[in-house]
Amino acid sequence: MEDDHILRTVHLTKEFSGFAAVKNVSLNVRRGSIHALIGPNGAGKTTCFNLISKFLRPTAGSILYQGQDITGVSPHGVARLGLVRSFQISAVFPHLSVLENVRIALQRAIGTSYAFWRSERSVEALNGRAMELLDAVGVGAYAHLPAIELPYGGKRAMEIATTIALDPEMLLLDEPMAGMGAEDIRRTSRLIRQVAKDRTVLMVEHNLSVVADLSDRITVMARGEVLAEGTYAEVSKNPQVIEAYMGTGGGAGHG
Repeated sequence: MEDDHILRTVHLTKEFSGFAAVKNVSLNVRRGSIHALIGPNGAGKTTCFNLISKFLRPTAGSILYQGQDITGVSPHGVARLGLVRSFQISAVFPHLSVLENVRIALQRAIGTSYAFWRSERSVEALNGRAMELLDAVGVGAYAHLPAIELPYGGKRAMEIATTIALDPEMLLLDEPMAGMGAEDIRRTSRLIRQVAKDRTVLMVEHNLSVVADLSDRITVMARGEVLAEGTYAEVSKNPQVIEAYMGTGGGAGHG
């Protein structure tokens, strides 16, 4: 089974002061797939994501990556193993250029991250790859702009480019389409599909049309538990799923 599933969670549980935000969640993410984690507000998706990316410690249960128990491994440790989460905008270096942000990630990937004393020439050798990534996400024209000046959709695109620069085997994307307009969504969807050709993607996403378009498999959460799992066609017809969404006004927002 480990060969088939790159990531598994077993009875994952997280309690906050006696309240179970995540209860007995067992996820199985197939290698090479795009797997979406969805659910109405307060479903526990974000908490689950924070557990998998090691920003929270579980109260109970375990997390297996490539067959290895990573429950006690640090966020940096799992990143080194090839499991990388896209960071929110606050994680970028706002006053460095867009190109420099991606270049720093490329330096980390080849192990020269903190070699700031290295010659400018050795760092500039990474510019070509950084520009390729920026062009791929549609922000190449902003390469020399300070990151802080990018529009919101551009910041999200740069964030994805920076994540890809780390060359992970598995990407955790946290609402990659949040705050984006239709054109940015189309571009980012194309990029995720392209990236997923030789990687695994697990994403939390509230835009259900994006989920329907991109996902091979979907896990639906509600009230901290797994409600259903399957293809979009299967879960969208599930009466419990329909009730969970309609019961919160039909929205599938944060949580």
